[in-house]
Amino acid sequence: MRQVVILGSGCAGYTAAIYAARANLKPLLVEGPEAGGQLSLTTEVENFPGFPEGIQGPELIRRMREQAERFGTEVMRGELQEADLSRRPFRLVAEGREVRTRALIVASGARARWLGLPREMELVGHGVSSCATCDGFFHRGREVGVVGGGDSAMEEAIFLTRFAARVHVIHRRAQLRASRIMQDRALANPRIEFAWNSRVLEYLGDGALEGVVLEDMITGATRRLPLSGLFVAIGHVPNTALFEGQLETDYDGYLLVHDGSLTNVPGVFAAGDVHDRHYRQAI
Repeated sequence: MRQVVILGSGCAGYTAAIYAARANLKPLLVEGPEAGGQLSLTTEVENFPGFPEGIQGPELIRRMREQAERFGTEVMRGELQEADLSRRPFRLVAEGREVRTRALIVASGARARWLGLPREMELVGHGVSSCATCDGFFHRGREVGVVGGGDSAMEEAIFLTRFAARVHVIHRRAQLRASRIMQDRALANPRIEFAWNSRVLEYLGDGALEGVVLEDMITGATRRLPLSGLFVAIGHVPNTALFEGQLETDYDGYLLVHDGSLTNVPGVFAAGDVHDRHYRQAI
């Protein structure tokens, strides 16, 4: 029997673990399929308070884990396979091991949707990114691309004009899906160019992104576009499938909370990107 189990090993999960452990709750933290969360895919982190010289994403997560373990958190590798939240104590199965707990903190995060191209994961953190707020600063005075046509893509593109000399928005259609106000802002920005009816066919560069190959969706013609960075803004997928039918979600699958962190099931709490669809920042 556990007082509390925490699902997820990103910033939200380890923050919860530090507080729970210091409260003498002896938490069990289940890492999940991506140990360290999205920070484990990030290279330089320059906007986390307390690190004026910057810090590597995996190193920041390693320090968080050490801090949580220092106060008595037990970290379990692997992922949760079953969760029965119909009665307390809740019944969980992780890596074939049954655990019962009085409380559950879901900090399982959200994963970015990627293009699924060869070498994509190798280039994440080396020019390919899903977060302009995190990585835009590294492309000051250079040319970058944004893939997508919704509000998120327009927000990323407009934000990137603070740093980049030019932002190329790459969209599969001839018309944006973004709200009218976001379309107007992006279309009126002199630093933003649009590659309509286009898709990214291939990444260029060895070890770091140097550009992309674009394909015209109508003619089939291809061309090379030199870029120092490509920001994929085609949405995120919250890691909530395991709780379908048990925890309330919005139309995209993000957990719904009230009073800050409470879900619809007493004793189940949510923290971080699994319910926060707006900020998605480590802090």
